[in-house]
Amino acid sequence: MRIAVGTDHAGFSLKAPTIAELESLGHDVLDLGTDSTEAVDYPDYAQAVGEAIMRGEADRGVVLCGSGVGGCVAANKVPGVRAATCHDTFSAHQGVEDDDVNVLCLGARVVGEQLAIEIIRAWVQARFSNAERHQRRLGKVKAIEAQYLRKPD
Repeated sequence: MRIAVGTDHAGFSLKAPTIAELESLGHDVLDLGTDSTEAVDYPDYAQAVGEAIMRGEADRGVVLCGSGVGGCVAANKVPGVRAATCHDTFSAHQGVEDDDVNVLCLGARVVGEQLAIEIIRAWVQARFSNAERHQRRLGKVKAIEAQYLRKPD
């Protein structure tokens, strides 16, 4: 799987361990920055990850910021992105299995490196269940998105 990774300055401490873990699991990583702890704006990196998925350049994405929340809000503005902030392994795998989450958002100020690695493993190894009820619900989510993407007549 090809996974895009984007981080702001607050999430930068998790960037190298995240990329190393994804590569150790056999995934190709698309590094979308940032490259230092110099202050930057998280929406820029969340958008870059979302757009990589939207364009088909990545199958999934990881957004790292201070809390995981801001990056999640921004990533979810990109059509086709289903981002979730996860600070535990259950939410990470369940989000993929039930909701087809394709962007994992982590807060470097909330989780430590070891927990982040465990969450990443749970998320990246999970697959959408394709259960009828989850397909139906995902269809409704996609319909909401499509409704607001339509241009007014």
